[in-house]
Amino acid sequence: MNNKASSFLWNLRRFSTSVPTSRTVRLYSVGFCRPKIVYSNWNLRNLPLNDFDNRMHSSIRHLFQDAFVFKSGDDAFQTKGMSTVAVLRVDRLLCLRQLSFDTKHSLVSVATSDSGLEKVKFDHEVSNEDVLTKKTKPLPISYRKLSQECNSLSDVLDTFSKAPTFPSSNYFSAMWIIAKRMSDDQKHFEKQLMFNHPAFNQLCEHMMREAKIMHCDHLLFSLHAIVKLGIPQNTLLVQSLLRVIQERINECDERCLSVLSTVLEAMEPCKNVHVLREGLRILVDQQVWKIERVFTLQTMMKSIGKDAPIAFKRKLEMKALRELDRFSVLNSQRMFEVLAAMNHRSVILLNECSKMVIANIHGCPFKIMVNILQSCKDLRYHNLDLFKGIADYVATTFDIWTLKQVLFLLILFENLGFRPIGLLDLFMKSVIEKPESLNMKNIVSILHVYSSLNHVYKCQNKEFLEVMASALTGCLHHISSANLLNAVLSFCLMNYFPLAPVNQLLQKDIISELLTSGDMERNAHKLCILNTCLKLDDTPYHKAIDIPLPQLPPAPSYPNAKVAEALSSLLGGEGYFSKNVQLPHNYHIDFEVRMDTNRSQVLPFSDMDVTSATDIQRVAVLCVSRSTYCLDSSHPRGFLAMKVRHLNVMGFHVILVNNWEMEKLEMENAVAFLKTKIYSVEALPTANVNLQSTY
Repeated sequence: MNNKASSFLWNLRRFSTSVPTSRTVRLYSVGFCRPKIVYSNWNLRNLPLNDFDNRMHSSIRHLFQDAFVFKSGDDAFQTKGMSTVAVLRVDRLLCLRQLSFDTKHSLVSVATSDSGLEKVKFDHEVSNEDVLTKKTKPLPISYRKLSQECNSLSDVLDTFSKAPTFPSSNYFSAMWIIAKRMSDDQKHFEKQLMFNHPAFNQLCEHMMREAKIMHCDHLLFSLHAIVKLGIPQNTLLVQSLLRVIQERINECDERCLSVLSTVLEAMEPCKNVHVLREGLRILVDQQVWKIERVFTLQTMMKSIGKDAPIAFKRKLEMKALRELDRFSVLNSQRMFEVLAAMNHRSVILLNECSKMVIANIHGCPFKIMVNILQSCKDLRYHNLDLFKGIADYVATTFDIWTLKQVLFLLILFENLGFRPIGLLDLFMKSVIEKPESLNMKNIVSILHVYSSLNHVYKCQNKEFLEVMASALTGCLHHISSANLLNAVLSFCLMNYFPLAPVNQLLQKDIISELLTSGDMERNAHKLCILNTCLKLDDTPYHKAIDIPLPQLPPAPSYPNAKVAEALSSLLGGEGYFSKNVQLPHNYHIDFEVRMDTNRSQVLPFSDMDVTSATDIQRVAVLCVSRSTYCLDSSHPRGFLAMKVRHLNVMGFHVILVNNWEMEKLEMENAVAFLKTKIYSVEALPTANVNLQSTY
């Protein structure tokens, strides 16, 4: 009895293929494309027998943002306005087990017209013989086999056009695997051939028709391949898949969620991506404690976005902390990038991962080191041991890296304020030995790094500056005005003034260009610094810039109240020092103290002009922040070093007071500290405190 019933149902399903199925897509041109898609219920096993003739139809409303229709032609993909109505008719039912399509038709062929409205119909005629005669269906082919047998994207499409098999996701996955093996130029050429291939639109049509019945993992892998292949995100294909995934997101297991997270990370923002990301957040929030693989957890953390609720971020952080014992070296290296993508600064996680990275730094790929340093900058995470570990490893293996790679790391170190002395010295030697490796772009970057970090290698500093000046001179015929200004400014910070570059920069037409184009305020500020250096430093140029420069606003000053109180207590009242003193060349000092030339006695301020007196020593007290020093050191960075140099030229004895250190001291210790800084060693009695100068 059971066999008879089974046979009856099988024949009934085969007979049902004669019942036409239709899908209508209506595309609107105003605002968004809002297709209304009506699907027939393809699987008759889900219907009662007595309802065979009145099959249930489900109506699904789709909202696509900026969705466009494919257009076949010379340019492969066209993104015309939404002025098309496309009607697709499919007279053959889709079946999960056996599925074949007539391959004569393309997805949608659009011809824009003045009316802005056209219809395209696809009719698949099915003969009685085709329905009643059992045919041999092509067997499914795996994407791995396809990627091994085919050498190009067009080969995969040729295979599809000869005998398409279910699921179509295998063809997209195979094309992405093949594309990954190609160089960038070859990949670009192959993609153009793919877009122009006559079977490509047809494959896209099959993908859209199969999306509802395809296994969830196949659906997600196909979307991943489609996005990576560079198919425009605003096409109907991509937006359709996004909507189907929204409907089926509850089918996703841990593996599928990992793939979905990777896909969303690679996609640009749009309404469908936003909705899908929100759905992913809800699922991850519900299943976070059930996630087994650390890699999957990190992928999901990376994709949730920076705007996720802080409570959700902390929940993921707690899950990651629970899994710390299972972290591999790669997991630890990747955690920096993951937290940066979340914009979540978890110091505990970062510290533990830093230890793992330092312990396994040998053999660490260049890209991983770059990601770690960039993530530390984004998260404002400063771990001196981590930075030293990376810098020492690169210095130890210096010969295996290219000049471009080392320079890229040095730029990241400079952004972090870290001064890797050994690596900077080695790089300086390499530049001196191989000046031919320099070009205009890396010259500007090298000068910026060394001037910003105020790095001087005593043995070869002069030779290094000469090599850099010579290389810059060789680029003057094609260097831009902005790059020339940046390079010369870097030389000025290092108190070096190459003749040819400075002469070219001082030309009126170049200065006028800098003051009228680009970032004018920043250019004006840099030119004022250059002008100050030409006037105050020992240079062969003893003239100012001819063109009048705009007047810069005075630099803001925030004198430390605790320092003011300590000075008042130490010197005997506010009459013995001055606050927030504005000086020529747009310099200012937080406090000025006037003393005798031996710095043994403080002199009271008076209204008379004593700036030219030879028996007075002016003392400038500067309250500085951490950012003016290299990371975790007392080595001043470029602009602070230049300011101290110029104040010395102007006759000041400069004292640097670290704000963060003063805040930690009791008032009595703060007074004692300032006493050791202001009075000369000879003028001080036996010191009852042991405090070292920071400059």
